[in-house]
Amino acid sequence: MNIQKTTLAVASATLAAGISMAAWAEYETLVEMGYPAPQEGELVHVPPTMADLEEADLHPELKQVIRRGYDLFTNTQQLRGENVFNDMNCSSCHLGEGRQPFSAPIWPAAVTLPNFRGKNQHVNNLEERIAGCFAYSMNGTPPAYGSDDMLALSAYHRWLATGAPVYPDQPIYGRGFPAPERPETLSYENGEALFVENCAICHSEDGSGLYEDGEYVFPATWGDGSNNWGAGIVRTHTAAGFIKNNMPLGQPLSLSDQQAWDIAYYMTRQERPQDPRFTESVDQVLEQFGPTFHKHSSYGDVREHDGHRLADHANWGEKGDIVPWNVGQGRFENLED
Repeated sequence: MNIQKTTLAVASATLAAGISMAAWAEYETLVEMGYPAPQEGELVHVPPTMADLEEADLHPELKQVIRRGYDLFTNTQQLRGENVFNDMNCSSCHLGEGRQPFSAPIWPAAVTLPNFRGKNQHVNNLEERIAGCFAYSMNGTPPAYGSDDMLALSAYHRWLATGAPVYPDQPIYGRGFPAPERPETLSYENGEALFVENCAICHSEDGSGLYEDGEYVFPATWGDGSNNWGAGIVRTHTAAGFIKNNMPLGQPLSLSDQQAWDIAYYMTRQERPQDPRFTESVDQVLEQFGPTFHKHSSYGDVREHDGHRLADHANWGEKGDIVPWNVGQGRFENLED
């Protein structure tokens, strides 16, 4: 069943307290597939589609910019070698063109930012949040703030948020990659076997992804073509949430909670390019970010079966020694004064 068709047919439907029958109809199929039903008080928003954009009462040039943002979001590889240095598109993680519930839909960023972000310990706006995805998930360096490409991506995010309230004071239905409850124990060996059985057909047994005739088809799950050690999805619970809710592609919720966590554990204990916040050593990164971001990842762990210490390397992937300009950039350092 096509989640996108069943959840996005109604444009700009937003409910804050309770759910109307019209909106419920669009989410009923999700519930039938096993997703949790929206709860009273949750914000339920159905983003507009690109087809809706054609009918929207917007300036023609704004429509062109939104289309450009959509194009960049779904084919970020066109920025390969300039801003992207791996095999990922934005839509590799944010499925359904960034609209799909339980696949980190991107419209919430447009209505909840600026806000404080623990990852870099300061208030971020929408452009800075997008820039972080380039630095970590794309293992790249972002377009400049205010540039044409950054403006286009921001415009696409905001278009998907059409009709949603700014700074909502209720939880957002389908936001992020909600993880199932973590089992008592996780198995690397079981995760490897499950990956080969369920994931390798698209992502290859070595995690390198799939290309056909030189064209990108499915992303790498680890290695130089994947996201680096600073990307959000290298955290085991985030990967487990993505896998449980979205994988295998076309078969969401088909894996048990234990299976999703074991696959995530196996995947996130494979090597990938270095965290761009690295300056001296793995221990230096852990001293700064171990209590926050990396307490949920395997960064710096010693792998059980071979004694390899994860991320103890100076491999930056295709990016080489390019340092993303936004990493380590402070904000409001003199605010207290």
